[in-house]
Amino acid sequence: MRWALVKVSLAVTVMVVLAFAVPLGLVIKEMARDRALSNAERQAAAIGPTLSISVERASLEHAMQSTLAGAANRMAVHIPASKEQGGRPVEIGTRRVSRADLDLVEQVPRASTTKVAGGSALLQPIAINADDIAVVEVFVPDEDLSRGVTTAWLMLAGVGIALIVGSVAVADRLGVRMVRPAQRLAGAAQELGEGRLGVRVPEEGPTELRSAAIAFNAMADQVVQLLANERELAADLSHRLRTPLTVLRLNAASLGEGLAADQTRAAVEQLEREVDTIIRTAREAKPQTTAVGSGSGCDASEVIRERMGFWSALAEDEGRTVRIAGVDRPVRIPVARPDLAAALDALLGNVFRHTPEGTAFSVDVHNGDDAVIVLVSDAGPGIADPAAAMARGNSGGRDGSTGLGLDIVRRVAESTGGDVRIGSSVLGGTEVRIWLGLDPRGGGRDERRRGHRGSDRRRTLIPAGRRGRLDDPVS
Repeated sequence: MRWALVKVSLAVTVMVVLAFAVPLGLVIKEMARDRALSNAERQAAAIGPTLSISVERASLEHAMQSTLAGAANRMAVHIPASKEQGGRPVEIGTRRVSRADLDLVEQVPRASTTKVAGGSALLQPIAINADDIAVVEVFVPDEDLSRGVTTAWLMLAGVGIALIVGSVAVADRLGVRMVRPAQRLAGAAQELGEGRLGVRVPEEGPTELRSAAIAFNAMADQVVQLLANERELAADLSHRLRTPLTVLRLNAASLGEGLAADQTRAAVEQLEREVDTIIRTAREAKPQTTAVGSGSGCDASEVIRERMGFWSALAEDEGRTVRIAGVDRPVRIPVARPDLAAALDALLGNVFRHTPEGTAFSVDVHNGDDAVIVLVSDAGPGIADPAAAMARGNSGGRDGSTGLGLDIVRRVAESTGGDVRIGSSVLGGTEVRIWLGLDPRGGGRDERRRGHRGSDRRRTLIPAGRRGRLDDPVS
């Protein structure tokens, strides 16, 4: 396209230059000729007064020498025969025209130009009396007829070449401005097709190409979002399998000894490794590109009561003391119910996996005006490096962990403008604090800076033997 524009511009400019330069050059040539002949006419007219007074040779030669043409021997005077001159014609100067040309001018007294060797001759008739007409001949050489024409033509040629070069340069720049965005768009489309999803096109150039770039970038963002959502879905679904896997592992641990028990435990371990592989593969394919949306929201108290009803059964089997607080009334949060359930299952599953049997844990809910804080605490050994535990792909450096539990929790919190922090709990172990903003714009961050100052709500103890019952009133 770029060279096509250059060729079109070159052809059009050349035609325009020729259309104007050729006629203008011819006009300049004709003007130079007219200027030279007009000057010859003025010099021929300069001796007219002398001819009207006297036709004596001496007087005429003196008058001729006073002109430029006469001084350069380019002028001649032809006087017809008369009684005063003894019936003989008189010629002063060098004649260059033929006798027939002179006779024609004498018969038809009108100025004319005749081509002669080396130039042209102007024949100017002048009446010397009522019957006789003298002819003044002025020779104009070719260099006078074309004086300044070559210079003018060179100037026209230079201007024409400058116009052609300028038009080609402008067409090339316009072509680059049009072609370069198109080339970038084509290259980006090829890179996107090869799997480089981070490629984007600068939104510049002509309006049409800018619109195409905007559409391409939007399409690429949509592709990245769809792929990221697909990977997150695969990872989240795989991670949610950990809850039933935890149940299977605990049940397998109680089977005792024997070939069937060993095979069951080995199968559970193999299944856990496969789930970890699926999660790790989905996470490492590409980093997350979009935050988890808030969905339609849910009642945090209801979700916590439901999930604690499930985990309290496992807690009873392992002799764990479970406490919950702050779930006595509805607490609306801008998080979808399945997402909050997955986050709670991930945290509680970590408690069961990474603390000894009999370790107590608790779940506290603190409802503020602009934020909801969920605390999951345990009385276990704690986490030596909380920052490393929050890093994706690592959960405190423990074997067999992908770190996705805390990553799921973090995404849920960040979707509301909140965050997740790990610290020491009042029970002596680990405390995971989930800060959920109630303002969809992510407001209320002062609450996050204030941190947890404790709760004045009474905690409910779930003793062993009351499996799955969370119907005690909590104030």
